[in-house]
Amino acid sequence: MPVRVLIVDDSGFFRHRISDLLSGDSRIEVVGTAQNGKEAVEQAKKLRPSLITMDVEMPQMNGIEAVGIIMRECPTNILMLSSLTSEGARVTLQALEAGALDYLPKDMRAWMAHSGSLEKQLRDKVVALGRSTHARLRGTFTDQSSLAQANKSRVFSAEALSTSKATSTASTPGRVSSTDPQRLPATGGLRKPSERSLSNIKIPDCKVVVIGASTGGPAALQQILTQIPANFPHPILLVQHMPKAFTTVFAARLNQQCNIEVKEAEDGDKLIPGRALLAPGGHQMIIDPRSTDKIRIMPGDERLTYKPSVDVTYASVAKSFGKKVLAVILTGMGADGCDGAGILRQQGATIWAQNQDSCTIYGMPKAIINAGLADAVLDLNELTSIFSGKRS
Repeated sequence: MPVRVLIVDDSGFFRHRISDLLSGDSRIEVVGTAQNGKEAVEQAKKLRPSLITMDVEMPQMNGIEAVGIIMRECPTNILMLSSLTSEGARVTLQALEAGALDYLPKDMRAWMAHSGSLEKQLRDKVVALGRSTHARLRGTFTDQSSLAQANKSRVFSAEALSTSKATSTASTPGRVSSTDPQRLPATGGLRKPSERSLSNIKIPDCKVVVIGASTGGPAALQQILTQIPANFPHPILLVQHMPKAFTTVFAARLNQQCNIEVKEAEDGDKLIPGRALLAPGGHQMIIDPRSTDKIRIMPGDERLTYKPSVDVTYASVAKSFGKKVLAVILTGMGADGCDGAGILRQQGATIWAQNQDSCTIYGMPKAIINAGLADAVLDLNELTSIFSGKRS
């Protein structure tokens, strides 16, 4: 079935432009439009679309208010369209916290230029998000404790997942399959997993923790980082696919919410326990090869799709710290991080991937899991519990 889309924008130009771009894709069906948030709520209830593209600033009811009402009354996957400004970033992050899944920059010049890359990006996001069950699952429950219970943490062996299509190997309540950290040198695979309690999954002895994410990442990172205690003993590097204006605002927002320090990374910043450095949009973040207690911020290479790129940062920490790395890959479209995870794996680093059920988009974790590179596959709630140091 095609993804059924409701387009919400007070601009007639953007309503028609988005409709034209989407209508040429057989995977998508535009089922309606709305000119403000009030109409959006009414149309969402009436049409029950798979996805809503939502403008931010509109008369009568803005996009953030509309997102909040829709997520309470008729949960629907929502893609925000917002300007590439600090204010646009701020309100978009509020919309993501209210329940929207992702966003696209609303740059008039790009939308008027008949850009093939923009068209592909829009269509691919609409299809991927429209087929996601994440928002609908959230809306099934009235409180976070119910959702946490429904998303009860699970861990699977990467080897079992790659051969049995993510079926659980748990045999008794409260016990799950994890992985023996010892690797097979000939194949790079994992030894047969042994049964052990979730309480035995711990952050390994490492020099740095590196977390990569894309679609759905802001909410996932917020959930994990806000639970990390101020005395966390490791430095953290964060690579979230975002433009520059957004990473600046996102880092500042997280810093207000977290016990640890969170800042947008700058060239020469030091790796300090209890500090998280967020790669700035449009740039790459690597370890300084001359002084491994510092990071370098490099210009984004036009040959690379992602700026920042998880692959680039993963490869850099692998070169600098070898096996003393914990790499975590969270929800996101595409396969960024998979090549870098392969380099980390060769060095003996520990790699964790978010599981399918708790991902907004099961792309980046899936690539690493299918390549047999993940030491453990964990639910977002379990990842949060591990990093918080509190186990239920």
